Amino acid sequence: MSMLSAAAASVLISWQSLVAASPTATPPLRPDTAPIAVVGDSGRMAPPDAGPTVRPVALMRLVRPDSTPQDTVARRRAKAVEYSDGYYKRLALHKALSWAMLPLFAASYVSGDQLLSKNDAAPQWAKSVHPVAATGAAVLFGANAFTGGWNLWEGRKDPSGRTRRIIHSVLFTAASGGFAYAGTRLADEAEESAAKRRDHRNLALASMGVSTASWLIMLIGN
Repeated sequence: MSMLSAAAASVLISWQSLVAASPTATPPLRPDTAPIAVVGDSGRMAPPDAGPTVRPVALMRLVRPDSTPQDTVARRRAKAVEYSDGYYKRLALHKALSWAMLPLFAASYVSGDQLLSKNDAAPQWAKSVHPVAATGAAVLFGANAFTGGWNLWEGRKDPSGRTRRIIHSVLFTAASGGFAYAGTRLADEAEESAAKRRDHRNLALASMGVSTASWLIMLIGN
């Protein structure tokens, strides 16, 4: 019994010596069991004891900023339009004659109303003033049609106020046609017919209204 105890003790001592002499193997670390960094008092991540921490470097792509304003719209430069000296002379005459239009209209209306209502019993001043005022209006419209038409053609390439000038010319031309018809055919027929005299007056008044509107468009626009 004592011999068995001695043999067992000898085996146990040999086994402990063998275990103490062999190095302790460290199991390999799997990717999902990497060392966890410890957070220090400063709030920053401390590297683990296993070794230096490799920190990724962020790669940034440098983009040159666009210096062109996004809300800038390219505009065409307006072309300069040159006018001749004759243009401004005709324009001054055209404006001066246009101011004489309203007094002629007033004289034509007052004298014509006397002729329409009293016929042969109309006062002599009405019989004298009406043809003079009508002739003066015809001369004025002819002169302004000439000066205005010439200037309209010379300024055809100028975009500034082009629409206003065209509307003015169309209305003025329409009024001129109305005055021409009222002063020729209707004027001859009005001498023998009361109905034609009323047609003569109504067409003349309509032409006065159209020409006045045409004049105001240019007066207010300028």
